[in-house]
Amino acid sequence: MKYFEIQGTKVSRLGFGCMRFPVIDEDNSKIDKKESSKLLLEAIDKGVNYIDTAYPYHEETSEKFVGEFLKENNLRDKIHLATKLPCWLVEKEEDFEKLLNKQLENLQTDHFDFYLLHSLDIKRFRKIVELGVFDFVKKIKESGIVKYIGFSFHDEYEAFEEMVKSYPWDFCQIQLNYLDIEYQAGMKGYDLATKLGIPVIIMEPLKGGRLSNPPEEVLKLQEEFKPMSPSQLAIKFPLSLNNVMTVLSGMNSMKQVEENVEMASVVEYDSLTDRECEFYEKARKAYKDRERIGCTACEYCMPCTVDINIPKVFGFWNKAYLYDESEKSKKDYKKYLEDGVSPEKCIECGKCEDQCPQNLEIIQGLKEANQFLK
Repeated sequence: MKYFEIQGTKVSRLGFGCMRFPVIDEDNSKIDKKESSKLLLEAIDKGVNYIDTAYPYHEETSEKFVGEFLKENNLRDKIHLATKLPCWLVEKEEDFEKLLNKQLENLQTDHFDFYLLHSLDIKRFRKIVELGVFDFVKKIKESGIVKYIGFSFHDEYEAFEEMVKSYPWDFCQIQLNYLDIEYQAGMKGYDLATKLGIPVIIMEPLKGGRLSNPPEEVLKLQEEFKPMSPSQLAIKFPLSLNNVMTVLSGMNSMKQVEENVEMASVVEYDSLTDRECEFYEKARKAYKDRERIGCTACEYCMPCTVDINIPKVFGFWNKAYLYDESEKSKKDYKKYLEDGVSPEKCIECGKCEDQCPQNLEIIQGLKEANQFLK
């Protein structure tokens, strides 16, 4: 296992994400503790020392399970434990400490090695700043309850720039894989964090497992890189970035642990070959060619006159073709319609098309998306 050094602490370049444990009866709240423990023990035995959980994972049962696992196996002091403050639950200043204490109890520990402000978008970030989050994180660092402070990011680049420059963060966490180089913070955000001297943790390196099962045209491109599997070729991309502290993977099978450990044990920084870089470019194009509409989710079309969530609707439509998951997209769309506005309510005012930087035919696209998804 290769390691990254942050302020004197050596962190394994593969981190174990605790949001996709094996479960019982397809119930996400019922973690299969026996199987999950086996996976964690195997990963730790192979050198993984960064264990990442969060308050909401597995319907608020992940932290408790991880706490039990670490105590039963006497592993707390042998790993670096990371969890995240559920910022959406903070309504007043006292909630910061209340939630932290609950998490310490869940994880049966008196300190966290890494603590993140979880799932920040700009609205949520500004709210907790007003409530005094910077004073809170300064206090818990100085008291030794938390060693390193960071945040996990879910918004557009401009929001990332504001957040990352707002505080002397020890690290930050972004979604990045060979497909999502322009999504959310993207490579531009990674480069900014690097320039500022802030180590980066990568989440969704396999895009929720989708890059492990690519379409046929991408599989053909991968032939020359065998015996590397699609998963290994995908995870090599973030592992090769020299300011990446660790790459998180929600491993739920022994094969996944073995494949990821193998790559995190051999991949050097700045080690991508010209052929691998060419593959990533061609694969991105192959996925792009599958899109039904070239929506980048920039949200210039928002707010819609009648409150249709245009980027979300197009996202469901595109994903159905990008990842061969029509049924999932239709199911997600049905759930969206329970509270969201249907494209059928479009009044064809044209405001969205006037604002679209991609010059998309949004009105027609909404009709086709709705027809396919409903």
